[in-house]
Amino acid sequence: MPRTRIELLQRMPVFGALREDSLLLLLEHARTVEVKAGDYYFRENDQANSMFVLEAGRVAVIKSWRGQDFVLHELVAGDCFGEMALMDMFPRSASVRADEDCGAIEIGGDGLLHLFERDVEQFALIQMNIGREVCRRLRATDELLFRARMGQRSAGPMTMFRAA
Repeated sequence: MPRTRIELLQRMPVFGALREDSLLLLLEHARTVEVKAGDYYFRENDQANSMFVLEAGRVAVIKSWRGQDFVLHELVAGDCFGEMALMDMFPRSASVRADEDCGAIEIGGDGLLHLFERDVEQFALIQMNIGREVCRRLRATDELLFRARMGQRSAGPMTMFRAA
């Protein structure tokens, strides 16, 4: 199982260029979280100190507004979510609901602290990678906001629709 997980992480931008020993250290301090279809990994405004790497299943990222839920994005195995919590230490900005039975690796701040204590360069690398991922998402959101203000509907992957 560790080999499969290492290979999964190595394919992800958030873990890009991290050495195998660093990934193993993170996995040693990670836990597996299984969530049944319809249940939530977390809800908007929950306290946060971890990110998740989806190993199996499909989830919806949901934002609530005026009592209604809107799906911002759908994620599949190999995607990660919740990584903003490792950067800003604020409550969750959205909910993540399992649309199928799911399994994910939860990487917490404690795992990153162990990485920092062992290899500050590898710690800095993962922090920069998370920052880049957050920036990519911010750029996509900025583009959607701009198009909305210009009256153009976007057909991009982050198009919002009402949650079921």
